[in-house]
Amino acid sequence: MATRLRRNLTTASVAGASEAGTSVSRTSVSGTSVSGTSDASGGGTAVADRFGDAAVRVRGLRRAFGDQVVLDGLDLTVAPGEFVALLGRSGSGKSTLLRVLGGFDHEVDGQVLAARSRSVVFQEARLLPWRRLLPNVTLGLTGRDAGERGRAALAEVGLSGRERSWPVTLSGGEAQRVALARALVREPELLMLDEPFGALDALTRIRMHALLQRLCRRHRPAVLFVTHDVDEAILLADRVLVLTAGRFSLDVAVDVASPRRRTDPAFDRLRTLLLAELGVDDLPESTH
Repeated sequence: MATRLRRNLTTASVAGASEAGTSVSRTSVSGTSVSGTSDASGGGTAVADRFGDAAVRVRGLRRAFGDQVVLDGLDLTVAPGEFVALLGRSGSGKSTLLRVLGGFDHEVDGQVLAARSRSVVFQEARLLPWRRLLPNVTLGLTGRDAGERGRAALAEVGLSGRERSWPVTLSGGEAQRVALARALVREPELLMLDEPFGALDALTRIRMHALLQRLCRRHRPAVLFVTHDVDEAILLADRVLVLTAGRFSLDVAVDVASPRRRTDPAFDRLRTLLLAELGVDDLPESTH
């Protein structure tokens, strides 16, 4: 059932999540970004190994760029292992939120708590063209088993035997597979994806959806998935949020039986609800 959120209410919290940390002004999210990954290892109020039963806990998050307020007192809780899709019109603040949680944007007000182990996958794979695939995957990893872990990660995404290939030889889908391998080799508690399949063709996207689902079942990170594609959100997520004017205007569980099919009436009802919240009329002009 959908939960509509008035501007003076917080988003629905995940059952069992407990308060942790201290509200701060000008919160700084600690962490080191490495070519598409954020593997936080520093101190600070914004990073914790685990707080209560949540991988993400945000309270009163505000981000402004000059006079333009992008995130306006935002509240969010993501449970461990939960897959949350984030929808919103262009410019609504989706990518801004991911940058804050990933440790790339420090100029915020409010309480921001995120799991210490975090990885980010962007729309572009952001591979280093002067390094072969295995060094791209293991970038920043330490320990004698780094190479072994990198080869296992490439095998998981279907690229076993390609360790010495150069990024220039990859298709778009293969490059994103490497980006997923690089993110998951770190066994993150929080995986953030910013429209990772937006530049792929339709058939490749379908294959990547299935791969992402398999990887998430195996590794069980909490996932925050930004997309413009309503169907993609319903197919993948446990829960879908719509970001409107800096706040969540809709928070809805995806109650569609597996395997999820677009022909399922429940799928169609949820699609219609989400499109309406986004201000999109789903009917073609000829049917008006």
